[in-house]
Amino acid sequence: MRLRRLRQRADQSVGSLADDTVLRAAYDDHGSELFALAYRSLGDRGRAEEAVQETFLRAWRGADRYDPQRSALRTWLYAICRNVVIDASRARAARPRLADAEPPDLPVVERPLEQLLVGLQMEEALRRLSEQHRLVLVEIHLRDRPAGEVAAQLGLPVGTVRSRVYYGLKALRLVLEEMGWHGDQ
Repeated sequence: MRLRRLRQRADQSVGSLADDTVLRAAYDDHGSELFALAYRSLGDRGRAEEAVQETFLRAWRGADRYDPQRSALRTWLYAICRNVVIDASRARAARPRLADAEPPDLPVVERPLEQLLVGLQMEEALRRLSEQHRLVLVEIHLRDRPAGEVAAQLGLPVGTVRSRVYYGLKALRLVLEEMGWHGDQ
């Protein structure tokens, strides 16, 4: 019953979020929903918790700007949280990566034998492709050359080179599957 009265007070008075009891009730009512929104958007539990904390801090500071005639308290808090999440994402994108932080998508260098075996399997799979497909795949993907440059070297239209890359990758996938490769090795 007390919570219901607090919600009514929050929806009726403009500066009610400055009252600690109303702010606590708003947090109890909407905190978990806002956390879920922030977590889905940011993908990190700690950053999501910070986003919810910042949301309620901004709501408390801007309590005089809340107008219950324009929106419900929940809607207003969601709008603040969305802005906090956007700000957090932009701030993270603007910061350079730490020099000693290893990107997660790089292969592990500590297993040279496994890398050698994967390289041998890939070499065997490439041998099983047609000469046309193998040539464009090696030039474009392994030597990292642009399609236009490879096309000029081979005397082919760029569209033909791109088509060969597409069908060559499909054929390579099939060959690797025949060899027992499932992409997780």
